[in-house]
Amino acid sequence: MREKWRAYTCWIKPGLQLKRWLFLLLLGVGLLCLGTFFLSAPDPLSRLHLYRSKLRWLSPAYLASLSFSIGVASLGISLWQLKRVLLAPFTATGTRPYPEILRSYRQRQRGARIAVIGGGHGQATILRGLKAYTSNLTAIVTVADDGGSSGRLRREMGILPPGDFRNCIAALADDEALITRIFQYRFRTNAGLDGHSFGNLFISAMSGVTGSFEDALAKSSQMLAVQGRVVPSTLEAIMLAADIQKTTGSITRVRGESQVSQTKGAILRALLEPSSPPAYPGAIQAILNAEMIIMGPGSLYTSILPNLLVPEIIKAIRASQALKVYICNLATQLGETDDYTAARHLEVLTAHLGPNL
Repeated sequence: MREKWRAYTCWIKPGLQLKRWLFLLLLGVGLLCLGTFFLSAPDPLSRLHLYRSKLRWLSPAYLASLSFSIGVASLGISLWQLKRVLLAPFTATGTRPYPEILRSYRQRQRGARIAVIGGGHGQATILRGLKAYTSNLTAIVTVADDGGSSGRLRREMGILPPGDFRNCIAALADDEALITRIFQYRFRTNAGLDGHSFGNLFISAMSGVTGSFEDALAKSSQMLAVQGRVVPSTLEAIMLAADIQKTTGSITRVRGESQVSQTKGAILRALLEPSSPPAYPGAIQAILNAEMIIMGPGSLYTSILPNLLVPEIIKAIRASQALKVYICNLATQLGETDDYTAARHLEVLTAHLGPNL
């Protein structure tokens, strides 16, 4: 109750420039009511001492006209100034008029519910395009990354790898260009920060402040005015593994996402360790509520399959009645999809996930 009262009273605190225009608005409403009284009940005016002693020479019609004129002017000025004060934060940049901002916002709010499944780079590309049409986006991101800055933070801090989440958050941010430049900035020093990107450190710090990785994603998205949500496919510290057939014909199992694409040979099968990690509930809910599920674009084995190999994720996709779309990369990826066609991509998905997806 106290919090609600505090929320109400904050509107009358000094410095907001609201009280003067609210008072003028109430004055205008009062004058309109007074004008209506003058027109509808002229006889009681004779009982008013002021009217009887000072204003008897003024007719009720004249008083009504005067009250209406001042009241309408007060209402117009107060409403215009309230609009200016209340909407100033939304039009501070002056790039677009407010009606256009409002229309775009309403259109995105009514947009299709879409769940996008993938990694960081490829998924970020499609998120940039989709956010112009809908705010009902959920990016479901892999947590199997173990290389570079993300891998170091994963090993040293025991958190989920933030790199792919960083890219998706930046892509969905309101000021995408600036946030992307800031988040992608990498420190070049000879000390411990060397190679780390600011975005990875930001999410890691937020994880420490909020106490959990999922809360860190939610708070980061809130701070950066993200259009939609970014969630992990699982909170389990999974490791991607792959059976790779080398040119000699021998088959070896490689562990670690960063090692899969660097090992020469043909990838026969991808798997997770542990094999059945629990899915993140928010990801399951997004899939079941989606009108469209998009898988890709991105690296087939190291970005897309690590999400789809989570048993509850693929079960939710099968149960969903949404339109399911797979977007494969335009080009092959060295060490991962050499000589692959689009049909070959679908064959790999079927081999790992089963038919009739």
